[in-house]
Amino acid sequence: MKIMFICTGNICRSAMAEAMLKKMLKESKKENVEVYSCGLSAYNGDVPTQNAIDTMYEYGIDLKNHRATNIGSSNIENMDLILCATLSHKMFAIRLYPELKEKIFTLREYVGIKDEVCGVDINDPWGYNLETYKQCAKEIEKCLNKLIEKI
Repeated sequence: MKIMFICTGNICRSAMAEAMLKKMLKESKKENVEVYSCGLSAYNGDVPTQNAIDTMYEYGIDLKNHRATNIGSSNIENMDLILCATLSHKMFAIRLYPELKEKIFTLREYVGIKDEVCGVDINDPWGYNLETYKQCAKEIEKCLNKLIEKI
């Protein structure tokens, strides 16, 4: 199975989700899953934010070597499952790749976690403080725990 996470710049949410899921899969010995990420407006080669790096460090993950990939440069056509940070990302991805519509969901939607405030979105921590990033990572982790059960 091949899974791709999508957000805006591929330097916060999708980058953290990719790194976290890779670690979780390794720890749970699920070796038949490949994980990727990209951004709808990403600059190829862009580096993660320092807050994303610092947040992932607390999870025992080194995000320093992650480099952003724009959706147009990604291997999205080869994915089995495409998980977006927000509903607007999902709709944009479907417009770009209508033939992949059946494979595209928001992460929260796919795992069945709807938030009273955010609905099916995982809010963007970009430009906010470290605590906001940590909260975002907790939301992602909660979703990924459910995802591991489903795959």
